[in-house]
Amino acid sequence: MSKPGFWDDPDRARRTVQQMKFVKSRIGPVVELCREASDLVELLELARMEDDADTATAVATDAADLAERLDQLEFKLVMNDPHDVLTCYLSVHAGAGGTDAADWASMLGRMYTRYAEARGWSVEEVDSVPAEEAGVRKVVYKIKGEWATGYLKNEIGVHRLVRLSPFDAQNRRQTSFASVDVVPEVEEGEIGIDEKDLRIDTYRAGGAGGQHVNKTDSAVRITHLPSGIVVQCQSERSQHKNRRTAMALLLAKLYRERELEREQDLKKAYGAKGEIDFGYQIRSYVLHPYQLVKDLRTSHQTGNTQPVLDGDLQDFIEAHMRKRLDDEAGATSSAGPGDKA
Repeated sequence: MSKPGFWDDPDRARRTVQQMKFVKSRIGPVVELCREASDLVELLELARMEDDADTATAVATDAADLAERLDQLEFKLVMNDPHDVLTCYLSVHAGAGGTDAADWASMLGRMYTRYAEARGWSVEEVDSVPAEEAGVRKVVYKIKGEWATGYLKNEIGVHRLVRLSPFDAQNRRQTSFASVDVVPEVEEGEIGIDEKDLRIDTYRAGGAGGQHVNKTDSAVRITHLPSGIVVQCQSERSQHKNRRTAMALLLAKLYRERELEREQDLKKAYGAKGEIDFGYQIRSYVLHPYQLVKDLRTSHQTGNTQPVLDGDLQDFIEAHMRKRLDDEAGATSSAGPGDKA
């Protein structure tokens, strides 16, 4: 960064600064905890030499605090992708279950909005496709906050809801599904896109009639022809702003596709079973005939369902992060001298 001309290429400079921040976030806390642990050891030795019970008690309290911080650092070390610290796009798609599934997708959108806001992150709705009767067929949020991608990517997968349907005249039990996807916001320089590969359409945004947003063709839909990926944005009154947001979302989705291909290659090369097939069911939310939210990956569960639906997800997220830690540790310990770990 101290080299002359570093800021001549702003995009490259931003990526370098981003990488620097990521490396510092990995190294800095470890160095600090090591220093504090060393200081506590020396202080404890002095307390023993002088038979100072008060100082020994204070050291024990500080050591417990340090252990708690170390435990939290372990979770952050799971987030070892430089993109984990970035803003992300979280999308929810209604699956099987008709109107109940659309309502379930809306409930999940609310759940993640509440979770993000509780962590002090900002949430912006980028796109939403309302269902005919209730709920949404799809909703996309831009979530901005420290480690937003790293935490929320643990929620990728299919979520199942079992409840008495409020849309069934006979109030029968209904099972419905919705899928959640999370992609990081990436710099344009990371993903090369040829303008010839894009089809850009504009259309009139949906919403309540009579508003300015509905009087012009401000909504933007971008199709990436080689991959077939389609993104759209209609949250802003400005077509330019919607196009910029849609382009950012397209970059994020193309990045995800590239990463999935890379992980598939690694899976073939190492013969390890990786959690890269994000279409499978990860969590079940049962509201009838009993109350239970259970994560099928970790077996973490709770019978107190309403707080979870109100965004109390951290225990589930941390349980999955801890499982990933254990899986990575097991894979490393089982790798032979000639294996790649």
